[in-house]
Amino acid sequence: MKDKIVVITGGSSGIGKALAFQFGKQGAKILITGRNQSALDATKASLQSSGIEVESFQADVSKEEDNKAMASYAVELWGGIDILINNAGISMRALFEEVDLEVIKKVMDINFYGALYATKYCLPHIIKSKGSVVGVSSIAGYRGLPARVGYSASKFALQGFLEALRTEMLKKGVHILTACPGFTTSNIRKVALTKDGSVQGESPRDESKEMSAEECALSIYKATKKRKKFLLLTTQGKFVVWMNKFFPGFMDKMVYNALAKEADSPFK
Repeated sequence: MKDKIVVITGGSSGIGKALAFQFGKQGAKILITGRNQSALDATKASLQSSGIEVESFQADVSKEEDNKAMASYAVELWGGIDILINNAGISMRALFEEVDLEVIKKVMDINFYGALYATKYCLPHIIKSKGSVVGVSSIAGYRGLPARVGYSASKFALQGFLEALRTEMLKKGVHILTACPGFTTSNIRKVALTKDGSVQGESPRDESKEMSAEECALSIYKATKKRKKFLLLTTQGKFVVWMNKFFPGFMDKMVYNALAKEADSPFK
């Protein structure tokens, strides 16, 4: 990774921040993006204090022009792009029959179209370097989660996009990784949207036993280095994917019951 140019969307917190540290400490040059300038500044300062070469770029991944400008900025800084990590994401928690459809649209705009836009403008440079496109998806991209219909839909769409792109890039030497964390300690559930679009505020889950963002980032780094196609994380996540493939009806009940136990569950 020495001197590789790595762009990380949603790089100011959670898994994105952990990825910036993980790739950066291996000698990569890091560009982090995000909507919150103060959070970007704080993360940039923290990375620099660890000896990592890093720049930040304020951008909203759901806006095509922001992604175009982000890719141009990386090329202006360092002359190219080797790795794009589509990490920016948002979740939601509400029953479909109750949710404002604008909530689902916002989730899709960030989780799916954000990755689409970023990849579109970074890809020409990644083709030149025969680099990597990484999509941070979720186990929810294999198994739809009730009360998170918009989130699951966005991750299913992301995985279909990455699979098709991987096939298109087969003869061009570009590596495509679909990384699917299970439940991971991050702030994604705290900023998840409720049925009216307001922020949830607190995680409904006990995150003390979940995989840490740092562990997740290390696994994604290793998979990128080995140019793997898929990465399924956590024992629970692998179990859910396998069981859902062969016993979907049984898993409907299992997933329903598990999520119904969450604090303030919408299932009554």
